[in-house]
Amino acid sequence: MCGIVGYVGPRPAAELLVTGLRRLEYRGYDSAGIATLDGDRVLHRHRTVGEVDNLARKLAAERAPGTTGIAHTRWATHGAPTQRNAHPHFDASGTIAVVHNGIIENYRSIRAFLTEQGIEPASETDTEALAQLIGYLYHDGGNGESGNLLASVRRALHDVRGTFGLVVISRDHPDQLIAARRGSPVLVGVGDGEHVVASDGAAVIEHTRQVVYLDDNELALLTRDGLRASTIDDIPLSKSVSTLEVRLQEIELDGHRHHMSKEIHEQPAALRNTLRGRIDQNEGTVVLGGLADRERELARYQRVILTGCGTAWHAGLIGEYLFEELARVPAEVEYASELRYRNPVIQRNTLGIVLSQSGETADSVAALRELQLKGATTLGIVNVVGSSIARETDSGVYLHVGPEIGVASTKAFTGQVAVLALLAINMGRRRHLSPERTAGLLRQLDEIPAKIERILAMADAIRDLTERYVERENWLYLGRGVNYPVALEGALKLKEISYIHAEGLPAAEMKHGPIALIDRGMPVVVVAPRDHTYDKVVANIEEVKGRAGSIIAIATEGDRHLAELADAIIYVPKTHPLLSPLVTTIPLQLMAYYAALARGHNVDRPRNLAKSVTVE
Repeated sequence: MCGIVGYVGPRPAAELLVTGLRRLEYRGYDSAGIATLDGDRVLHRHRTVGEVDNLARKLAAERAPGTTGIAHTRWATHGAPTQRNAHPHFDASGTIAVVHNGIIENYRSIRAFLTEQGIEPASETDTEALAQLIGYLYHDGGNGESGNLLASVRRALHDVRGTFGLVVISRDHPDQLIAARRGSPVLVGVGDGEHVVASDGAAVIEHTRQVVYLDDNELALLTRDGLRASTIDDIPLSKSVSTLEVRLQEIELDGHRHHMSKEIHEQPAALRNTLRGRIDQNEGTVVLGGLADRERELARYQRVILTGCGTAWHAGLIGEYLFEELARVPAEVEYASELRYRNPVIQRNTLGIVLSQSGETADSVAALRELQLKGATTLGIVNVVGSSIARETDSGVYLHVGPEIGVASTKAFTGQVAVLALLAINMGRRRHLSPERTAGLLRQLDEIPAKIERILAMADAIRDLTERYVERENWLYLGRGVNYPVALEGALKLKEISYIHAEGLPAAEMKHGPIALIDRGMPVVVVAPRDHTYDKVVANIEEVKGRAGSIIAIATEGDRHLAELADAIIYVPKTHPLLSPLVTTIPLQLMAYYAALARGHNVDRPRNLAKSVTVE
C-alpha cells in the first residue's frame, strides 16, 4: 500500500513526481504530498488530503521548483488522514525530508527519546519519528559524524524495528537521494543522467525500463551520475540491472471506463499468456520453466501447503481440490496472516506454495519465511517479476497476466487458478495420471480462454440482472466442492467494491444457521454447474425458494431445470468440473463491477483498501 516516487536528475522534479503518483493511485491512499529541493537549497513541501488531483491543483498555484524531489501517497495507519500527517515529513530543523512505506513498530520509544532531547512531534505518525531521529543523528546526536547524511540514515535504521521502504533528501545534499528497504518494496529506475526511485515499476516505466531492485536491509545512494549500493551495515554491494516486463500501454485504460472492467475483459488474452508455452499438446505434458530444476521432485512430495491472503487464499482453496483430486497428495490451505503466528507442523517432503499477485504482501512474505525455516520446499506463484516472493522462494511460476491496476483482483485470480491446475496436473502425471487423462485435462484447460470470451459477450445482460438486485444490502453466495471457493470470491468482490454485505458459504452449511438470514427477495447467488454435487445444490436452492429468497443461478449451458427454479440465471459453457471455477467466477466479477457502478462507487479505488498490503 502507499506509493513512493523520488527523482534526481536534470529535469524539473515536480511534474515527474506527480505523474508517478498518478501511476500509483491504484495502490490505495488517502493523502498525498511532495517535497522538492531547488538550486538555493530550499525545501518546498506541499501536502493535501484526498486525491492526487488535489495536490496537482495546489502545485498549479504554488511553487515547487527543483530537480531533486520525493513524493508519496499515504494510506493512514498511525494518525488520521490529515494534512499534517501526510508525507513527506521533515526533521525538526527542516533540513531533511523523508517518505516512507511500512510501519515503525518502536516509534513510541523513539518519540519518547526525542522528547527528552527537546524535539516535539509535529504529527501523529510513526514516519515522523524516523525523520526526526535521522535529523537528530545528522546534527551530531552522538554518532560523531555530524553532517554525514548517509551515516545518519544507517544509524537510524539500525535503531528502528519494523518495515520500511523509504527515500531521504536533505537541503545540505541537493543532488542526492538515499533509498532503503526492509520488507517494503523499493526499486530504482536507471536513466540517462537521472534516477527514479519508486515502490512500484508503474511509476518508473514512462522513463526507463532498466531497474535495480533493493533487497531487505539494503540501501542506495543515488546521484545524477551513479548508484552506490550497500547493506545497512555499510558492506558494499554490486547490484544487477533488470528489465521491467511491464509496458506503458499495459497500465493505461485503453478505452475502458475503469481498470477493473479492462482487466475482467483481458482475461481471455491474459490466460492465453499464462498457458502459452506451458502445454505441449503433442506430448500431452506440462512445461514449467520455473520448475526446470525441481520437476522430478514433484513425485516425492507427501504434502502441499498453500498460503495467501484474500483472493489469493481463495485461489489456494481451489488448489487444494486440484492437488488432492489430480495428484492424490494431501493439501491444506492456510491464511498467511495466521500461519506466520502459529508454530506449524511441517513434515518432511512438504511443498509450500505461496500465492500473491504483487509478490510483496507482508503476511505472505512472512509465511514464506516460516515455511522455509521449518524445512519446506517453497514455490511462489506471483505476477510481478522481481518481487520479494519471486526472489525468495526456492522456485516459482509467474502468472504473466500483465499488470493488474484495479484494487479488486480479477485476472490474477484466474491466472493463479490456471497455474495451480498446471502444477496439479504435472504432479499427478508423475504420480498416477494416465497420458490420456492428462492430455484431456490439458486440452480442456487450453479451451478456457475461448469459453470466457463467450461469457464476456453477455456482459450487458449481466449488468441488467445485477441492477435488479443492487439495492439489497445483504447477499448470500453458495457453492459446493470446487465452487465453494468461487462463492467466497464472489462475495468478497461484491463487498470490496460495492460495499454490499455478502457472505460466501458451502451450500450444505446454509441450513446450519445462516438460513435464518433469508427473507423475501434476499439475493442468493448459487454457483451450480453440472457436476457430482449438482443434485445436492438443487436441494439447497429449493430450501432458499421455500423462504422466498431470490435465486440467481450460475449454471451450465442448457440447464432448463435450473432456469425453472431460479429467479435469474447466467449460463456458462460446459467444462471439466475441476476447471469450472475458471468460468463460473467470471459472471461474479461482472456482477460486482456493475453493482459498484450502479451505486456510484469508485470501482478501482474502493474505500479503505490498498492493492498491495505491505504492512500487517
